[in-house]
Amino acid sequence: MENEHLITVEEFCVHYNVEYSFLQSLTEVGLLEITTVQSTQYLDMEHIRKAEQLIRLHYDLEINVEGIEAISHLLQRVDSLQEELIQLKNRLSLYERK
Repeated sequence: MENEHLITVEEFCVHYNVEYSFLQSLTEVGLLEITTVQSTQYLDMEHIRKAEQLIRLHYDLEINVEGIEAISHLLQRVDSLQEELIQLKNRLSLYERK
C-alpha cells in the first residue's frame, strides 16, 4: 500500500479536532478502517469522507457510537434499495420499448 493515499490518525485528529478514542470506537464497531504500517496508524484517503460524516453525526448532532452504527446501517440499506430500484427501472424500460 502506498503511503501517499494515507493520512496519519494523529494528523487527522488534530485537523478535525476529534479524539483518538472516538476513531478507535468507530473502528471497533466496523464503521471505520485504520491501517497500521510500521507501528503508525493511518486512515486511507478514500475513507475520509465517511469519517467526516461520522464526526458530524457525533459532534454536531450528539449521536453516540451505537446510534451512528444504526444510522450507518440504515443509510447503506437505503443506498442498496436505491440501486435495486434503478436496476428494476432500467429492466422495465427495456420491456416498455418492445
